[in-house]
Amino acid sequence: MDYLEGLFLGKLWSDTDFENRRHLGLFTLYGFLVALIFSYRYLTGTPLIFLGSFNTLQLVLLIILFLACPFICFRYYRMPFWGKILVILEKVVKAVLVIDLTVQLAIPRVKVQVGGLQDYLVNYLNSTLEKYTEKFASEAGSFATVMGVLMGGVHTVLMFVLIIALAIIVPGLFFLLVRAVQFGYDWIIDKLILKKYFRFRR
Repeated sequence: MDYLEGLFLGKLWSDTDFENRRHLGLFTLYGFLVALIFSYRYLTGTPLIFLGSFNTLQLVLLIILFLACPFICFRYYRMPFWGKILVILEKVVKAVLVIDLTVQLAIPRVKVQVGGLQDYLVNYLNSTLEKYTEKFASEAGSFATVMGVLMGGVHTVLMFVLIIALAIIVPGLFFLLVRAVQFGYDWIIDKLILKKYFRFRR
């Protein structure tokens, strides 16, 4: 329970040491999950259940949960167990909405349509191999083709690895950005309203 509290409530509302630990595995798993949902949405053109179909209603719900966060969390440790469970569930819903928003923001930025993906990859591979072959033509002589294929293959693999890494890292960074903005908003509300008008915050 402490882990979930630290993960979803953040350091302002929880008494755990979650923020003081490194969570590289969780960060990677989150990015991988978002990448899988994005891939499904991109390749099939349909959302996974509802993930990948972020709409106005979900945006309104996300904004409401964002603005209500400090008022929901500030009495968390005075709530009964079932109340704590409801708060954690609300945080899970907000996290799912953030995932949905991430996928929705990423989809329009992919310029290659899924129908032309195979041709694009083949053309990219051919152009890369040709570029490196021409580059080594004057230096490697008869070995230009071998060197071109070798270096072009390495280049292609490195680009593939880079894309995979970005697909995992960027969603995690976006989630951390949302958490940072939420923390800033919560901190302001706590200082200006909660500490002033609610004597017993916890």
